[in-house]
Amino acid sequence: MQVTETLNEGLKRSYTITVPAADLDAKVNEKLLEAQPEVEMKGFRKGKVPMALLKKQFGQRILGDAMQDAIDGAMKSHFDKTGDRPALQPKVEMQGGENWKEGDDVVVEMSYEALPEIPEVDVSKVKLEKLVVKADDKAVTEALENLAKSAKNFEDKKKGTKAKDGDQVVIDFVGKIDGEAFEGGAGEDYPLELGSGSFIPGFEEQLVGAKAGDEVAVKVSFPAEYGAKHLAGKEAVFDCTVKAVKGAKPAEIDDELAKQFGAESLEALKGQITERLEAEYVGASRQVMKRALLDQLDKLVKFDLPPSLVEAEAGQIAHQLWHDENPDVHDHNHDHIEPTDEHKSLAERRVRLGLLLAEIGRKEKVEVSDAEMTQAVMMQARQYPGQERAFFEFVQKNPQMQQQLRAPIFEDKVVDLVVAGAKVTEKEVTKDKLQKAVEALDEI
Repeated sequence: MQVTETLNEGLKRSYTITVPAADLDAKVNEKLLEAQPEVEMKGFRKGKVPMALLKKQFGQRILGDAMQDAIDGAMKSHFDKTGDRPALQPKVEMQGGENWKEGDDVVVEMSYEALPEIPEVDVSKVKLEKLVVKADDKAVTEALENLAKSAKNFEDKKKGTKAKDGDQVVIDFVGKIDGEAFEGGAGEDYPLELGSGSFIPGFEEQLVGAKAGDEVAVKVSFPAEYGAKHLAGKEAVFDCTVKAVKGAKPAEIDDELAKQFGAESLEALKGQITERLEAEYVGASRQVMKRALLDQLDKLVKFDLPPSLVEAEAGQIAHQLWHDENPDVHDHNHDHIEPTDEHKSLAERRVRLGLLLAEIGRKEKVEVSDAEMTQAVMMQARQYPGQERAFFEFVQKNPQMQQQLRAPIFEDKVVDLVVAGAKVTEKEVTKDKLQKAVEALDEI
């Protein structure tokens, strides 16, 4: 077997791999010998079928496997010897494949882009600032007030008061299409909060200004994608009788409110809120510090980038941004979006940092455990209530999905590793300042 280099420019590599016909024939014979003891054929005892007959019967079938094994072995030997790591799956093409016949040498062309040599990073040179926010009384009170609003109740308003957004109207209603009442379109003593968006579009707005005792004909059109097909896209009139207009009153901030949210007392609820707020602050602070870390790492190291990786990443960025800007377009005529210089610049940064973090993780033997993967799958499965089992099975059979779930866990573990070796100083700031720092991340 012979491997000859034909291209070595930057990170681009090409090689000609030649598998002599004699080597291939020997590989076929080797496989036949392995199979011979188990082969049964009419007229011969098990394991006693002659090699010549075996070759005639199974040779062609085994030849393809032998050829693939020989090429795979040559590639593995090459990568072991050179230390090259391909950025993407190598491209392998057989020369004269259409005219190849048994007895000919097998010649293939292998080309790939090698991953670059990535320089060591002295993490002790990285200086980071960790923003620390304490959950003060003001923040806890604000959170309590929001809980009280969500636990609000409604009280009758003064007779003759007109309903406004945020009020609750108690109504009887009958829906009709072309003058005929339809199934499921009637209700009595229904409490409807105006502005809640719980009824079909346009319904609640027409009850703003109504008073107790009013009768209102609400005219609406069911959306084209409405769940009940016999109503989808139809125009309807709902004859509504307003029986009461009620105003919202936040719940009292006391022990009873605390019990509604699973706490034993108001003090216990305050403690839970404090813990939750500070956990949110820690998460937000980590986001800010991670961006600062990546910015520093991006400046600390420079190395050649595999063009294929940058091109693929730029295409993905362009495609994703196009979808973000055109969320309602679902056709496939835009699948190829030409990346801009800005997309390419962002792609270079992502590829550079991705390769750097991967190299740090590889050298430090960072691994994602089975338990961490299971937790990630469970978190993702919650987005598909009732289909969790199907999602688990999908992930098990889909290596690409597994990698999508594994990658952010691996990255966060490497980031934590680098942060542990960096010089980190804490700075106490207000909640508003932390929020502004987080918002600035989206602008970059």
